[in-house]
Amino acid sequence: MTFRVIPATSEELKKKAFAIREEVFVVEQQVATDEEFDEFEDESHHFVALDENDNPVGSARWRYTDKGIKLERFTAKKSMRGKGVGTAIVQTVLDDISEKAESGTYLYMHAQLPAVPLYLKFGFQTKGDQFDECGIMHYLMWREL
Repeated sequence: MTFRVIPATSEELKKKAFAIREEVFVVEQQVATDEEFDEFEDESHHFVALDENDNPVGSARWRYTDKGIKLERFTAKKSMRGKGVGTAIVQTVLDDISEKAESGTYLYMHAQLPAVPLYLKFGFQTKGDQFDECGIMHYLMWREL
């Protein structure tokens, strides 16, 4: 199966990204809708992974914060996990950030435990102890651009 990861700059593409987040985080992982969709949607840079029929199979976003750049809402449809979608999403997001931010910028995320090995491959490191966010265990992960 082939797929592509693109910026979700139009309302149509954002809806596709949000549909994946709804399916994975709200339905599958039972995160409250108001926790998943927050006040940072408008200021975030959204991405969507699409299959060959333009169906959404993954999504992510990043945004500037007072600490640096926060990578958030990385997900892949359950049927697409283990097929390279996550790797492609992370690489695309990091490429986009590197075009917009200065070298040395602090990048960080709250990574669900099963995703930690993926982010380690991209040079992220865990920091501190595991913590609960929305009933799901996470690590703070970080790296410099």
